[in-house]
Parts: sequence; structure tokens; C-alpha cells
Amino acid sequence: MIMSRTPLRITFVGGGTDIPSYYREYGPGAVVSASINKYIYVAVNKKFDSKIRVSYSVTEMVDTVDEIRHPTVREAMKLLGIDGGIEIVSISDIPSKGTGLGSSSTFLVGLLNALHAFKGEHASPLQLAEEAVKIEREILGEPGGKQDQYMAAYGGIQFMEFHQDERVSVKPVIMNEEMRAKLQSNLLLMYTGRERSSTEIHKVQASNVASKVESYNLMKGMAYEMFDAMCKGNTDEMGRLLHKNWEQKRLLADGITDGNIDSWYQSALSNGAIGGKMIGAGGGGFLLLFANPDNHEKIVKGLPGLKQESFNIEYGGSRIIFVGD
Repeated sequence: MIMSRTPLRITFVGGGTDIPSYYREYGPGAVVSASINKYIYVAVNKKFDSKIRVSYSVTEMVDTVDEIRHPTVREAMKLLGIDGGIEIVSISDIPSKGTGLGSSSTFLVGLLNALHAFKGEHASPLQLAEEAVKIEREILGEPGGKQDQYMAAYGGIQFMEFHQDERVSVKPVIMNEEMRAKLQSNLLLMYTGRERSSTEIHKVQASNVASKVESYNLMKGMAYEMFDAMCKGNTDEMGRLLHKNWEQKRLLADGITDGNIDSWYQSALSNGAIGGKMIGAGGGGFLLLFANPDNHEKIVKGLPGLKQESFNIEYGGSRIIFVGD
């Protein structure tokens, strides 16, 4: 049996500039993101017969790969040439849909990692990310960007550039232990209890790029500024950039924010937050806030309908954590 563990991610600034309709025309796109210690686990086991069993929110038992209803499982097995005699089970630390933490790409990267190991192969982070992008964006034609696949594969805090020729540059943010701890202490993650599909928001964003290009350009610039602020350990500037990024992101498409989200965010600001944003496409999921730790309790009390989720930044990407008979 093989088991992979792959981290979910939070995006700080630049999210949205990794979609093809932006970076191909106005590129490069630029994003700063971090993986967190909330994971998706994928277990793969050799089956005693030639059938295929896939277990996620439902369980499928089929005879051929083409019968698998789960699209990314089906296409991952096709891509790697695995045609049967296998069981695949996934488990997630966080609700696996609609939370904005990149769960669909995280699952796929973890699945690919486990399937490669099942075949006796080692796959690099670059290979895992490129294969995941190929499946989600090219084969399945799902809307969205590229950052989730690369963050799941590489982990850590990364500054990523998305070039017009489809290359992706991945540069780690280098911080000493003191600065890592300071950054971590300022972060607060609140679960809204609302799950949403990012697909429609991504479709609207893709169609609106030309009319919103100024906002995209500003967010891209903030990614370079955030990288610089993080490398210098300027935490106040990190918080301000989060706020400036959210002011632009909320303009990109209907559904990214609404009255409730605006109210939660204003409450956080009035109780001491420097900045923040909805994670992912917006509309629900998790609210990331940046504030002096002395203000965290007051901020949380001002958001009684939301649940605080403790987390740490994870400095590793997808990995195989178990190989056994």
C-alpha cells in the first residue's frame, strides 16, 4: 500500500493573475502563496482482482477506467497507464469542496504522487504540478489557474510567476526561524461555514479580464511587493498588501464578496486587523486575516458566526508517507 500526504494552501496576493486569460495576454502573472498543515491523504492499494475501487464522498466499483465517474481519478489513471487491479481512497482534514484552499488540485497532485509510487516511480514536484495542470486545464478543460497545482507539489511559501509561454517560475520565500514565527503569529484563519463552487466565479473572471486588467495588474505588482516584504520580514507591510489586494480582488467578479463577507471583514478591521481576504475564488470558505496576535481574541469575538481554524505554514509539499505490504 502507498499513502501520500499533500498540503492545502492559502494565497496571500496575486490570486487570479494565474488564469490563462490574464497571463497569456498580459503576463506574466504573479502570486505569493503558502501551504498549510491541513492535508489530503490518498491511499493506493493493489486489489486482489482486476477491478477498480475508488472511495471518496461516494464509493465506485467498476471494471474499466473509462467507467470511473470521478473525472480526475479517471484521467490520472489514463495518463499513467494504469488500467485496473487497484483501490484508491482519499481522506481530507478539511471539507474537500468549496473552501477555497485548493482542494481539488491538492487531491490530484497527491493522487498522481501515489500512483507514480504504486508504479515504482519517483515524480518530482515539477512533474506532479505539470501533470496536474495538464489533466485539469487541458484534458478536462476546467476553468481556473495554475497556482494550486504548484503549491500542492512544492509546498512552503512560494513566489510564482506564470509566463505567456506557459512556463512557471517557482521561487521560495527565504525567511529565518524568527521571521517565520512572526509571520505565523500574525495570521488568523476563520471558517465562514459557507461552501461554494469556484467554477462559475472563475468563468466570470476569465470573461472579464480585459475590462478589469488594471486591477489584475495592480495585484500582480503586489505579489512582487509581498515577496520583498516577506524576505525583509516587514510584517506590517504584509498586512497592508493583503488589504490592498482584497480591495482589488473583490472588484473582479460578482460572487467574490457579498454583504455578509463585507460585514465580517469590516468587523475584523475595526477590531485590529491590518488586512485580510477571502481565500480562493471568494464567496465563502475561509477568511484569512492579518493582525497583531494581541488583537486576535478581540477579532474572533467580533465574528461570532465564524469558526477559528488553527494552522501552521507547512514547509514541505506532496510526499509519500507510507509504503507497506
